[in-house]
Amino acid sequence: MANKLEQELQAAITNVPECVAAGYVDLTTGMLLAIRTVDSHPAEVLEMLAAATSDMFQGPNVVAIENMFKKARGVEDAAHYFNEMIVNSDNLIHVFIRGKQNPEHVVGFVCRKSANLGMVLTKSRSSMPTLESAI
Repeated sequence: MANKLEQELQAAITNVPECVAAGYVDLTTGMLLAIRTVDSHPAEVLEMLAAATSDMFQGPNVVAIENMFKKARGVEDAAHYFNEMIVNSDNLIHVFIRGKQNPEHVVGFVCRKSANLGMVLTKSRSSMPTLESAI
């Protein structure tokens, strides 16, 4: 039987338009905590998912840009500046959202390119509280 997080990821896939996969990444440990997909994917791709997500949100250049923005705005807190990222590939929309309860967690949603981006964002965002509470 699937654990609570896997169940909530499956529910998110059902609710987010044309969603074909969702994964929950812990940036602190670099681990992919759970993933649900409608298709099978090579193990090598899944193993790299957490590392790539970590690079996108906390790679050295990204952190440097965040720090520059904070300095320019006179902000001195430890909060992260980048909270969402959208990556468009030839056939897919990839949406990555940083958790609000735990900003070291990121959920990635993968949807077909034909999906309405506004609805993908709305439904992805609305699934975050439930996903975060499943940890």
